[in-house]
Amino acid sequence: MITRFAPSPTGPLHLGHAFAAFLAQDMATAAGGEFLLRIEDIDRSRARPEWEAQIFNDLRWLGLSWSQTVMRQSDRLAHYGAALDGLWANKSVFACTCSRRDVLDALAAPQEGAGVPTGPDGVIYPGTCRSNGATSPNDPAPKDAALRLLMSSAVGQNVFSFHETGHGPNGETGLIEFTAQDAIRNIGDIVLARRDMGTSYHLSVVLDDAAQGITHVVRGEDLFEATKIHVVLQILMDLPTPIYHHHGLIRDDAGKRLAKRDDARAIAKYRAEGASPDDIRRMVGL
Repeated sequence: MITRFAPSPTGPLHLGHAFAAFLAQDMATAAGGEFLLRIEDIDRSRARPEWEAQIFNDLRWLGLSWSQTVMRQSDRLAHYGAALDGLWANKSVFACTCSRRDVLDALAAPQEGAGVPTGPDGVIYPGTCRSNGATSPNDPAPKDAALRLLMSSAVGQNVFSFHETGHGPNGETGLIEFTAQDAIRNIGDIVLARRDMGTSYHLSVVLDDAAQGITHVVRGEDLFEATKIHVVLQILMDLPTPIYHHHGLIRDDAGKRLAKRDDARAIAKYRAEGASPDDIRRMVGL
């Protein structure tokens, strides 16, 4: 078993991060496997070296250790670009110049009063730029546009599945299946590369998990539906599908899930107030 913890250096780690990291390492240790660390820093506008340094300090203080060199997404942009070039040549992605406002306007006009359809990646794209794909395998992808997955082409007639050893937000567990039509209707043409980033969370996490040989992905149940995106990409790019273990979220007193802006529950704050790593384990229910 190989698990990983993959934080973004965009703010302080909080109790929810501690729970996910503890659980991933505990599962790997119990199985005699490996626990790895990855820094997901593709959002260069928000990533900060001081937050990355704090991640290492917090994790080491919690007693966590990892085998192998830490992977950083900012070092892997060429890998993401090569994958996108392949998808572009295969006509699995298309160039999109729509702004968020353009997308919302296109959805609102014909469906007035019906609400805006959303999926695990946000608003489901209406298909405005869908014809902007490669005209030949040697036609390079444009650099001044986002690249979206052409979901109808990517899924074919497949039935997709993954194995869940934890649970989704509605208790989903065991073998999780969904059809090509489910993906087209409920996920849509998601962004695989933002024009200002050259990649996206969905593309990067799939390629990185494969590169690190991750066998079990441990993460919050809020990403359960996004796993369907990742399974589609894994099949499309001939990558292995890990076993997934989604877990419940650590919430504040009002029942709201913790966010990095919630400094009141930052690990560093508890540490400064005299808490021990065992105290943190008890706080998160481990």
